[in-house]
Amino acid sequence: MGQRADSVMRWCVLAAAAVMFGCFLYVVWIWVPQADIRVALLGLCGGLCLTGFLWSLWQRRQLCRFADELCRTLDDLIAERKPQDYFPYEDTLTAKIQGKLMQYYDLMSEGRRQSRQDKQIIQELVSDISHQVKTPMANLQMFMGILQSHDLSAGKRREFMDTMSGQINKLDFLLQSLIKMSRLETGTFALHIERTSLYDTIAQALNAVWARAEVKQIQLSVECDNSITARHDARWTAEALGNVLDNAVKYTPAGGSIRISVRPWQFYTRVDITDTGMGIPEEQCNQVFKRFWRSEAAAAQEGVGLGLYLAQEIITRQRGYISVKSVAGEGTTFSVYLLT
Repeated sequence: MGQRADSVMRWCVLAAAAVMFGCFLYVVWIWVPQADIRVALLGLCGGLCLTGFLWSLWQRRQLCRFADELCRTLDDLIAERKPQDYFPYEDTLTAKIQGKLMQYYDLMSEGRRQSRQDKQIIQELVSDISHQVKTPMANLQMFMGILQSHDLSAGKRREFMDTMSGQINKLDFLLQSLIKMSRLETGTFALHIERTSLYDTIAQALNAVWARAEVKQIQLSVECDNSITARHDARWTAEALGNVLDNAVKYTPAGGSIRISVRPWQFYTRVDITDTGMGIPEEQCNQVFKRFWRSEAAAAQEGVGLGLYLAQEIITRQRGYISVKSVAGEGTTFSVYLLT
């Protein structure tokens, strides 16, 4: 339909030009009696018509070449390859339009790459969750089957029930951690960052691990002046510090110690959590913040590998950061940096 309309318009323009040329010839023939002047005017008119015709052919050829170049560019982009006839530094209309097409292609490519990455992350997350849930669920099914099919003594039955309770607590901890992780990654939680006392935040974090530290006779000490403040969300930061402290208590042997020290700097306030635990090999220090990662040496301890990941996510979203230094067999220091 568009091509037909274009053809009709072209013929209309040619007809109008022919009518105008005929009118010009009539005027020349009537009002100019000299034959030589008539010939000169007719020659001039014919030259102008020929020039216009040639110019229109050249314009059409340029338009066709322009369309062919854009089509080749689009074909290359569809095939996900760089256009061979793209010269970004040329000051031409083709180069400008190709540049815009390249920008659009880069944006779409980034969107596809991000989509593939998100899909891979979701697949890995589902796989990790399935792996983490499988063991406690299998244990619960096994113990439930034993309780239902065997006549056990009261003491043995209580022992099995205690074991099942521990597995249920592990599942509950895993689900709570997954909920927190989901809220962090989807941004569905609100941070209320304000300048407030770090001493109160650290005290709140210690409350979560104090009982377990006492059971293992681990000495807890804090070096933090009451006047030290930092810009942070007290509730979520206490959660992050609590996760680091939970790891410290878990991997520090009985009779060890955990020390928390706070040092104000010019732009950041540094919180060091140092333990006398099993330590982390140097080559594994960069992996401890990965989701669901656990070292082989820590496999015997309870946990799902989400605590340090959540801690890093919480601190990072407050424009802070967290680092780790460790010596295997001697202990570990986690340093949390919060904006002053």
